[in-house]
Amino acid sequence: MFTDRWCAGRVSNFAAVFAVFLRLGLTSFGGPIAHLGYFRDEFVTRRRWIGDRTYGEIVALCQFLPGPASSQVGFAIGLRRAGLSGAVAAFAAFTLPSAALMVWAASGIGTVTGPVATGVIDGLKVVAVAVVAHAVWGMARSLAPDRPRGTIAIAAAVGVALVGGPVAQLGAIAVGALAGVLWLSERSSDSDDAGGDDALPSAGTRVGIAALVILVALLVVSPIAARITGDGSIALFDAFLRSGALVFGGGHVVLPLLESAVVGPGWVDAETFLAGYGAAQALPGPLFAFAAYLGALASVGPGGVAGATIALVAIFLPGFLLLLGTLPVWAVLRRRSWARGVVRGASAAVVGILGAALYDPVFTTSITRVDQFALALVCFGLLTLWRCPAWVAVALGAGVGAAAGALISG
Repeated sequence: MFTDRWCAGRVSNFAAVFAVFLRLGLTSFGGPIAHLGYFRDEFVTRRRWIGDRTYGEIVALCQFLPGPASSQVGFAIGLRRAGLSGAVAAFAAFTLPSAALMVWAASGIGTVTGPVATGVIDGLKVVAVAVVAHAVWGMARSLAPDRPRGTIAIAAAVGVALVGGPVAQLGAIAVGALAGVLWLSERSSDSDDAGGDDALPSAGTRVGIAALVILVALLVVSPIAARITGDGSIALFDAFLRSGALVFGGGHVVLPLLESAVVGPGWVDAETFLAGYGAAQALPGPLFAFAAYLGALASVGPGGVAGATIALVAIFLPGFLLLLGTLPVWAVLRRRSWARGVVRGASAAVVGILGAALYDPVFTTSITRVDQFALALVCFGLLTLWRCPAWVAVALGAGVGAAAGALISG
């Protein structure tokens, strides 16, 4: 009887993870920073699957690791809710909509044009401003509530805003962690201990070790196998695997790596590459789904859906394997006094990084007119004052954008 209830619970959790992440995959516009806002609204505020402090800790860890940070955060949330199957469900559901649309775009029939379509995209960009602002506001209240952590957050925001790029983000987290060790480690009696919120997700030490071994083996074996066999599918897998393993910060940072991987050897021409990248900006879900477009069109490998699948799995795999390997280690280290300082300082720095990203690129690329600013304020009010789910703001933004586009075309 107990086993039946346990199995039913696991199946129920798996289904819930898949359903929620599928909806997010269809509605989470605005890029990786906005995704973190959508995740926090859904899983911390509304469903309470995870606490704010642990969420901030996971975000900090994923920002520091190579790979697609927002997808890694989603993977970790799925792992905590429903184990490894839940982690896979979170990835598949969140990625599937944008990947399918990118394959559709690769077929040449997926281009959406016209003033109404442009208006919808503009409206969704405005919604992203409100979503990120809501996330920054909520995380600041939880992760930077006092003078020391508020100072770390502001310093991180200033540094990232002035310098920019993934190196500045990594540096801000590293400096924040160091400041936490020096400034916050002795405050172990605080109610906001890293371990006092809820447990980090983990698949266990054995799974973590196996994940790291598999990652190292793939990085060593795949280029050798591609060269020896001359097989196009293996070469395609190797190119996207290396791109996924080398990118820090995720999102737009992967662009030069992918360009080098597929345009350099002539697998995809530059114009096709840029056209696909432009289409990816207008889609919900992870920007790494751009790999599906490139895999479908690459002159090596099977092409089509099969090529898209190879590229998609290969680019996401390193980040997920590295996260599985790191989580058990960090789950042990975080119990130490100095590690609590690291957690507090790094989490406060994440708030600053999100605050800087709220300005650039989220605000600067989305708000160019006063009516857009007004729409962003309305959406922010819906999320903060009325506590509406994010999809309500998404629907409003899309509708207002479509109406604006129709007026222009008329």
